[in-house]
Amino acid sequence: MVADVGDVFKALADPTRRHILDELAERDDQTLFEICARLASKHQFTSSRQAVSQHLELLEAAGLVHTRREGRYKFHTLDTRPLAQIAERWIRNRSQETS
Repeated sequence: MVADVGDVFKALADPTRRHILDELAERDDQTLFEICARLASKHQFTSSRQAVSQHLELLEAAGLVHTRREGRYKFHTLDTRPLAQIAERWIRNRSQETS
């Protein structure tokens, strides 16, 4: 499923969501608890787990994060394809203009 470009930009507009993506880029397959702990220790975020969970839901809706369940745990993984599609849009258009 390809997310709407507007959804991707909306997801990237929030600094907390960008930090979540940074943490997943550094290490994939993290639980909500792990993400919250990393945000607190590295970025001094004091957001509740519920707030971080809502950010993750928005990132998932934008196609930037995928989840998988293993027992009672839910693991989050970064998906950069929506970003690549956006970049390709302007790179392709730019290279066509210069040729």
